[in-house]
Amino acid sequence: MKPVFLTLAIIGMSAVAFAGPNFGRTEDYDYDAPAAGSYTLPIIKAAADGEVLDSNGKPRHLRELTRGRITVMSFIYTRCAAAKACPYATGVLLHLHAASAEDAELARHLRLVSLSFDPVNDTPERMAAYAGIASEHLHAAPWSFVTTPSQAELRPILTAYGQAVDKKQNPQDPTGPLNHTLRVFLIDSAGNIRNIYSSGTLDPRLLLADVQTLLRESTRSAATERASSNKDSQSPSSK
Repeated sequence: MKPVFLTLAIIGMSAVAFAGPNFGRTEDYDYDAPAAGSYTLPIIKAAADGEVLDSNGKPRHLRELTRGRITVMSFIYTRCAAAKACPYATGVLLHLHAASAEDAELARHLRLVSLSFDPVNDTPERMAAYAGIASEHLHAAPWSFVTTPSQAELRPILTAYGQAVDKKQNPQDPTGPLNHTLRVFLIDSAGNIRNIYSSGTLDPRLLLADVQTLLRESTRSAATERASSNKDSQSPSSK
C-alpha cells in the first residue's frame, strides 16, 4: 500500500474510533469533558503569518486562513503513519468536520487547516490527494490543505508556532522518516491562539467544547456591540 493511502486508512480508523453520538470516555481520555461555555479560554498569543501554497498551488498568506473564523490548525506530513501522530490529529479534525456538517452554525463559523511541514514531498498535488478525506461532507466547514513553497518559507512558521521537526536516523522507518511533536492550534476569529493541543490533550470532545465556547463568546461579543450601537444611536447627542 502506498504511504499516502496507508495514512488515509489509519485516519479513517481514527475517525471511526470516536464517531457517533455515544463517544465518551476512553482509555486515553478518562474524564468528563467540560460543558461548552462553562469556562473561558485565555489569549495565548497572536497566530503567526507565513507564505503557503494551497492544494491548487495558489500562493496564500497563512493569515488568510487564521482570521475571520474560528480555526483549528494542525501541523502534519502525509508520509506519517504513526497511529497517535499525524493520522490521529487528522482523524480528530475529520470528526470535527463531520460534526460541522450536521450543525449549520458550526459550519458557518469554523475553518480547518492542515499544514504540511514536509514541502519537498508534500507538493500541492499531494495535498490535493490527501484532501480527499474531506470530500464526504459537502456542507461542512471549509478545510484547507496547504504546504509551503520550500523549507525557507517553512522554517519561520515552525519557529513561530514552536513546531519541532527533524529527520529520523532511519529514513525507512515504517512510521515515517520525520520526528515531530504533535501540535494542533485553536485560533479565534481575530487571529489569537486560544489553546494548543498535544498528543496527551487532543481529545475530540474537548476540542469541540473549546470551539463551541469560542463560538458562544463571539455571539456574546456581537450582541454587546449591537446593544452599545443601539444605545449610542438613541442618545440625545447622536440626534
